[in-house]
Amino acid sequence: MLIDLEKTEHLSSGLCLAHARTPIGPVVARWCGDPDALPGPYDAEWTVDEDVIWLGNTHPAPDRTYLLSPQPGGVLLRGRLDEIARAAAVLDLAGTRILLDLADPLPEGILGTWVDVLAEREKVALYPYEL
Repeated sequence: MLIDLEKTEHLSSGLCLAHARTPIGPVVARWCGDPDALPGPYDAEWTVDEDVIWLGNTHPAPDRTYLLSPQPGGVLLRGRLDEIARAAAVLDLAGTRILLDLADPLPEGILGTWVDVLAEREKVALYPYEL
């Protein structure tokens, strides 16, 4: 996904956060690129290092609109569960596919459902890359 990096923020824990805009909303997430990266556009791959817990940190979405939204200490990712294999699911986030680990099997009939996933901002990571 193409993001527009606004700034990076260095935390006392040693992590670096990216403050960025995306086509589906703003985000504050862990930055896995150059901590001193200049503001501007970057192609970024996403990871979520938090297990999906159905009706815990993951719920049916109130509507069918892709969304990224900062939350207190976290990030809300709204997309569609596109496919499931063993203990993993794939979240379609406006054409970007994010592999998610499942804490437990999802209920039957969830495939294709629009969901909200709430994850800690430090567990949502952006990896910039060049094409």
